[in-house]
Amino acid sequence: MDEARDKFDVVVIGGGHAGCEAAAAAARLGARTALLTHSRATIGEMSCNPAIGGLAKGHLVREIDALDGLMGRAIDRAGIQFRMLNRSKGPAVRGPRAQADRKLYRRAISELLGDIDGLAIVEGAAEDLILDAAGRAAGVVLGDRRRLVAGRVVLTTGTFLGGLIHIGEEKIPAGRVGEAPSLGLSRTLSRCGFALGRLKTGTPPRLDRKSIDFDARVRDGIFADEPGDDEPVPFSFDTDAPLRNRVHCWLIHTNDRVRDLVRGNIGSSPLFNGQIQGIGPRYCPSLEDKIMRFPDRERHQIYLEPEGLDVDEIYVNGFSMSLPCDVQLELVHALPGLGDAVMLRPGYAVEYDFAQPTELKSTLETHRLTGLFFAGQINGTSGYEEAAGQGIVAGINAAKAVRRESPVILRRDEAYIGIMVDDLVTRGCLEPYRMFTSRAEHRLLLRVDNADLRLTPVGRSAGLISDERWERFEARRERYESNLETLRRAHVRDRAGDRVSAAQLLKQPSVRLEQLVVDGQVALSIDEPTRALDLSSVETTVKYDGYLKQEQARAERARREERRRIPGDFPFARVPGLSREVVQRLSQVRPETLGQASRIPGVTPAAVAVLGVFLGRLSAESAHS
Repeated sequence: MDEARDKFDVVVIGGGHAGCEAAAAAARLGARTALLTHSRATIGEMSCNPAIGGLAKGHLVREIDALDGLMGRAIDRAGIQFRMLNRSKGPAVRGPRAQADRKLYRRAISELLGDIDGLAIVEGAAEDLILDAAGRAAGVVLGDRRRLVAGRVVLTTGTFLGGLIHIGEEKIPAGRVGEAPSLGLSRTLSRCGFALGRLKTGTPPRLDRKSIDFDARVRDGIFADEPGDDEPVPFSFDTDAPLRNRVHCWLIHTNDRVRDLVRGNIGSSPLFNGQIQGIGPRYCPSLEDKIMRFPDRERHQIYLEPEGLDVDEIYVNGFSMSLPCDVQLELVHALPGLGDAVMLRPGYAVEYDFAQPTELKSTLETHRLTGLFFAGQINGTSGYEEAAGQGIVAGINAAKAVRRESPVILRRDEAYIGIMVDDLVTRGCLEPYRMFTSRAEHRLLLRVDNADLRLTPVGRSAGLISDERWERFEARRERYESNLETLRRAHVRDRAGDRVSAAQLLKQPSVRLEQLVVDGQVALSIDEPTRALDLSSVETTVKYDGYLKQEQARAERARREERRRIPGDFPFARVPGLSREVVQRLSQVRPETLGQASRIPGVTPAAVAVLGVFLGRLSAESAHS
């Protein structure tokens, strides 16, 4: 390769969800960026479930989109069924989810990447890191000995770092079926002092759609039909075109035959016979885990989901396993209504290397190696959305570091992405990390309907948001503020016939804003393509006004602790009154603020108070020197 072409500001290793968002963000900020991937054809590949979003995960996608990321726009283009989960519950815990066409999703990601100036896609396998004379990450060496020199490197290796697939006794070195693992990078990271652990994930069998008579199974009551929403809601705040549901999914349940087969063959499961060393996800367990860990559970939900519009593969969601192929086929046939189903390919488990995320700063740059950033499953997370959220943070901060600009760090009261990053770098993980709404202490402030109001100004300040998108956002924000004022000023009659403000009436649980608008009681400013968004964000703000003010007050108290910075070279061992265990934990994590220190496991409130006093003394001494 030409020497001039081989020099980049940022090199991103890995073309998965984290890598795509990292590369796109870095390039949008003006960094000359290379996205290194095994193959262009697999960029944006959905390795497991053909779906985006869900509870809390949908929040992440909306936040990525509010920062002008790719995932929301891609799934709006590639989605074939859309649902808002928890619609009957409070607004803080609702989450959009979409079934995707795998091929259309890959195409959408490739098209979106292709529209970004300053982004080059390089095919090849990363074998080693380039370190400069000061020991900083300065590029990557490819398997064919090509060298990509860079100011910063972002590592997003997914399940490829030391990846090993298990199907019964069979072990296949791979990060994904048919794709070689990254072994050289594992050796490099170990050589640089990173302590690597092993985690595990898995995928279920795929079935031939033509071998299943879905219509007959629904008529017979064997399958429960799972249609999409009547009025699909987009993921991206930038999507104008109406969305369409084009497929159905189906719900079935396991039975006694499935349970007996798993128990009878558990000795041949790599998860239970000691063959797999990695720890699997607690919240998305394999079939073997479900049966063995919950022996009193009579049945488990299984969803049959199409993998695309013009393919015959059915994804058996909830049926992940690593048992031998012949046992997997027996298990498929044991499911109700699938006695004649044809298995196109078996499920498998894959274990891979990860680095403890306490090795990272809040920018996702490693403490150990300046210039090197980690994002995605290398940090111990599971899920496309978690990976993409880390990717956009790493990409932004890699570009900012190259340009010597201030980093972008999202607070816990500002974004689910901020919660995830803080959880990882502060607490680390002993099992694959998955986002939940329960992880958010201020979740009423962090709803899917206000992600743009929270984060698009942050993105604009960082340099991510174009003038065109900013104008659209300002119009949306003006509608929001104008509609709030209208509801406070407009008067309507309640059921008793008394005149009250529309805002006061709307606080009644049974009153919905949509009905007030349809009945002509209030006239709001609404943009029809974003009607649902305009109404939901205003309605929630009015209905939960008192609770929101309480949350904002609590968040402000927490922010005061976050403003108390701890220097990067702070001598924790010199603080009198701290136990050896606390010093060890603080030195390992190296918290950047007093608030972060308070969230480290094993660091007591008393220790935080002592640390706060010592910080105060240091500040006073600095002020007088």
